[in-house]
Amino acid sequence: MNNNTPVTPRPLRPLGHDVRHRVLSAAQLREHGVAAARAAAQCRAGGPWQQPLPGVYLLHPGPPTSEERLHAVLLYAGRPGPEGAKSVPAQPGSSSGGRPAAASGSASSRSASSRPASRSASPYGGVMITGLAALALHGFGSTPGLRALDLIDVLVPRTRRLRSTRFARLIRAHSLPRPELVTGVPVAPVARAVADAVAELSDAAVVRALLTESVRGGHCEPSSLVRELSQARLLARPHVVDAVDALLAEGRSLAEGRLYEMVRTYALPDPVWNVDLRLPGGPHLGGVDAYWPEQAVAVELDTRAPRVGGPGGPQDDDAIWAEYARKREHLERLGVTVVHLTPRKLRESLEQQAMVVGTALTAADERDPAAYVEVLPR
Repeated sequence: MNNNTPVTPRPLRPLGHDVRHRVLSAAQLREHGVAAARAAAQCRAGGPWQQPLPGVYLLHPGPPTSEERLHAVLLYAGRPGPEGAKSVPAQPGSSSGGRPAAASGSASSRSASSRPASRSASPYGGVMITGLAALALHGFGSTPGLRALDLIDVLVPRTRRLRSTRFARLIRAHSLPRPELVTGVPVAPVARAVADAVAELSDAAVVRALLTESVRGGHCEPSSLVRELSQARLLARPHVVDAVDALLAEGRSLAEGRLYEMVRTYALPDPVWNVDLRLPGGPHLGGVDAYWPEQAVAVELDTRAPRVGGPGGPQDDDAIWAEYARKREHLERLGVTVVHLTPRKLRESLEQQAMVVGTALTAADERDPAAYVEVLPR
């Protein structure tokens, strides 16, 4: 018995509408009783099949559809290596798909905190579509359609012993994020897909459009996107830094707009907006986004993200959170109730956040009077 001998021969199903019946790997063909020699014969000039990628067969002679190309890329990338070769560690500093070594290493090895993908649940071995193709699947309007893409990026384990070839571009990662299923296709989360796309782009307008749509379209939070770009070491590129500055400004502006909407829609008392607090003749206590002086209630928007630029590069997220926590604890020791809201909470559950703020305002009469603080315009 050799590798061409089928283990459990089964008849091939009719092509039908299921892409899984139209695109099969060599291993799947063997399960159906089709030996490698027969598959090769079917792919000869004028034959009924074709081989769009090594080890992957399209069971009709016409051009592959976008869905078939995606499926072919996933089948190619999901196998351990050419002719069943075992995976071996990639060489340090190697890149994939023409990506510069610095960008490739970061875009590939980042997201140590990402949850590992479930390998057993996917017929593709845990690999997933990323980059522009993933964004097109996520519904981005600023990306080319799948038919217009010459290359389809696919995220694979760093030890996968395969090369980018034809329309499949492999991007290697030490730790894979958990994929999201879009029309049955495993795709990288938006923030990761954007970072992988930006790694291949030099057009500042295109980069800015992608980042803006990510936030404006509600696909992801600015903080998660900037974190991925930082881990990809893309913040050293001036056109990316400029786009990130615009992104952070837009993200805060959108969150502030939702906060104004919450106060108006749910008839909360009018606060004073965007003010600094300090003790009379004493130290500065920090800025807040909304403050109700009579109830001593403050709302602070958490739009934190790794800071870009400067000699130290991106600031660690833990340090930013510690800064928030110190300010909140100081204010609460003075009797000021601080309500901490995130852009996601305002976007996904505005009424619930209004109830949280309303409860804090109502409970003011039951608390001890707060220390007097000065309110200054910010």
